[in-house]
Amino acid sequence: MLRYRQIVRLIFILWMGSALARAWCSGQTAMNASDLKALGIRGDGATDDTAAIQSALDAAAKAGGTVRLPAGRYLVKGSLKIPVGVALTGEAKAPLYIEPLTGTVILATGGRDQEDSPALFEMGDSSTVQGLTVYYPDQRPKEIHPYPWTFHLQGGDNTVENVTLINSYNGIKIGPEPNVRHRIRSVSGCVLRRGIFLDNCTDIGRIENVQWHCHWWSSPKVGGDWDPVFEYMWKNCEAFIFARTDWEYVTNTFVFPVNIGYHFIGTRNGAMNGQLCGIGADAAQKCIVVDAVQPMGLLITNGQFVAFNGDDPIEVLINPTCEGSVRLVNCAFWGPALQNVVSHSQSFVSLSDCYFSSGREKHPGKALVEADSGKLQVRGCSFATGEPSIRLADGLKHAIITENNGVQGVRIVNEIGDKAVIANNEASSK
Repeated sequence: MLRYRQIVRLIFILWMGSALARAWCSGQTAMNASDLKALGIRGDGATDDTAAIQSALDAAAKAGGTVRLPAGRYLVKGSLKIPVGVALTGEAKAPLYIEPLTGTVILATGGRDQEDSPALFEMGDSSTVQGLTVYYPDQRPKEIHPYPWTFHLQGGDNTVENVTLINSYNGIKIGPEPNVRHRIRSVSGCVLRRGIFLDNCTDIGRIENVQWHCHWWSSPKVGGDWDPVFEYMWKNCEAFIFARTDWEYVTNTFVFPVNIGYHFIGTRNGAMNGQLCGIGADAAQKCIVVDAVQPMGLLITNGQFVAFNGDDPIEVLINPTCEGSVRLVNCAFWGPALQNVVSHSQSFVSLSDCYFSSGREKHPGKALVEADSGKLQVRGCSFATGEPSIRLADGLKHAIITENNGVQGVRIVNEIGDKAVIANNEASSK
């Protein structure tokens, strides 16, 4: 028979274990190594912590709370579901540098060669993941394999912020299940195939301060290698893919290098309307490709775009399937692109107060801006290199070209005659 003191001590230990679990789930206190061990979460980089972390998340879901992972390496071989009203947080207050792997690091190994498997983080209503780094230790720069999405968001008011992705194959997927008011903030890293895919958002979502760059998987200390990663990204990566979303706000985003920087598509749910400000794409094949947008379309301001990879680098390509308005204001185009803007749009394209240049003067037949369908406006723009400035190609319904200047004047190739209004441009010297 146990002594009285032994019984009291046993009761105290059991009570403390319960208190630790409650504190863990409520975020009231930080856990030390012994606390983690008591909860079954090791953070040693060798023990699979998937089930233990999920248990803590499920416990937090009873009242809505926070599961905090202190600094450590957490091996996750499966998928984690973030319940309604629960936040999974790490120690990072902002995205982290490429090396070393410090802070709260998730080592993800599940779903190799199975893109359609559940995401590393499956997120529903009012769920949050913040303050951690994700690294796929089995991925290799010279032998890249597909993996599922790192994040999959559906439902309303979910947030991903202050996250670093070292080498995700697919980054963040929002939808195609219904979703509203997602918040993607302060996320940086290397994404190999897709960065953010968005579909079926019917209320205003926000994507802010996101940068994708091969730099994050360039150091040998994280198994990286600049050259093969750079090549894979410019041949394969689509950084931001927008399908149906209403009134989307996209601010301060960038990618280097990339196949398609910003890709606007249509799905059975529809297409996008929104405004994008302070966006950029460098070392691209195509910085922007527009297949479909809603009639009111896109407002793009303060963009910077550089294309030079591939056989026909073009910074903005608007395809014949586009039936919505595309407007670019105060944007800059440079680097040795073949062309800056090529429009086959069925709708309106407007370019205002932009800077155009190429540097590929070996292609004198290629205009910096060219349109062969829909209606075009070019106003108050500067043409900084000597190629033809604007080609109004046969098939363009109407054009207004006014108040532009150029290093050799504004060279306009007009194939539509009096369907074009051309006035107050600096005369071409050629």
